[in-house]
Amino acid sequence: MGNDDKKPESHVEEGLLRVDFSTFILSLSHSALMHLGDAPNPETGKLEKNLPLARQTIDLVAMLDEKTKGNLTGGEERLIGQILFDLQVRYVELTKTK
Repeated sequence: MGNDDKKPESHVEEGLLRVDFSTFILSLSHSALMHLGDAPNPETGKLEKNLPLARQTIDLVAMLDEKTKGNLTGGEERLIGQILFDLQVRYVELTKTK
């Protein structure tokens, strides 16, 4: 039995990225963009809007922003702040009356 038969010591499955705070926030951002109709649904490839789910995801990012204050790196703080601002602006643009 050679070394080729050994499984990697990492608990991360092949093909999956290591999850840290930034990748988690980026994942939530992508979900919100999908619900806003700005990113395709990965299962259907189609743009679909679901504003209540978009609002819920944006509120979740806002809650994480509030609850993690003082516990993030500078890069993480900038990332969540920029993502939250962008998502909120997109949501307001879609929901404002014309």
